[in-house]
Amino acid sequence: MGKQSAHIVWDWNGTLFHDIEAVVAASNAAFAQFGLGPITVQQYRELYCVPIPRFYERLMGRVPTPSEWLAMDGAFQRHYAGQLAGCALTEGAEELLSGWRAAGRSQSLLSMYGHAELVPLVRGFGIDAWFTRVDGRVGPSGVSKSEAMARHLAALGEVPASRVVVIGDAADDAVAARAAGAEAVLYTGGAHSRGSLEAMGVPVVDSLAEAVAVAERMR
Repeated sequence: MGKQSAHIVWDWNGTLFHDIEAVVAASNAAFAQFGLGPITVQQYRELYCVPIPRFYERLMGRVPTPSEWLAMDGAFQRHYAGQLAGCALTEGAEELLSGWRAAGRSQSLLSMYGHAELVPLVRGFGIDAWFTRVDGRVGPSGVSKSEAMARHLAALGEVPASRVVVIGDAADDAVAARAAGAEAVLYTGGAHSRGSLEAMGVPVVDSLAEAVAVAERMR
């Protein structure tokens, strides 16, 4: 085990943190500002893509203007923050994280959620000590996860990409992993439909326990 085992880079929103209902509620609040009707979780998963303005284009029928994008993003962030108290860790996440750490294996956390908001949230669940690094987004929304992944892996230092498995819930997790030379496992409990995840050509699972088991076999 130890140095030869996989290093897992976990995604946060929709992966370790079960917040899809909060995300959809906040999205609907943002849509309402522009006269768009609400969508369901299933519709969200079928339509969601990055960059986010492209997702909004699918709903609006056109690309949002810069001012519209800022207004919608601001509304989303405000409403999402109000929903956080009702969200919890994904089923089994705490046990998987502690078990991986107890086995002498390493793991880190990379999220596109704002770093200043992410760190206290992770700490509040008492799981921050199980990660070698916790990195959230620094700067405005819309930064590429591939860029963030490159910085995250560089900051890890002695962890080669050949040991890394990214576990996330979105297509951009697979894209970022591939760009970095890492593997990826995608979990169906978050932002994307199973079909859109399977189109990425990486393993797709329905639980985090399955994701960890696949990661072990990969590396």
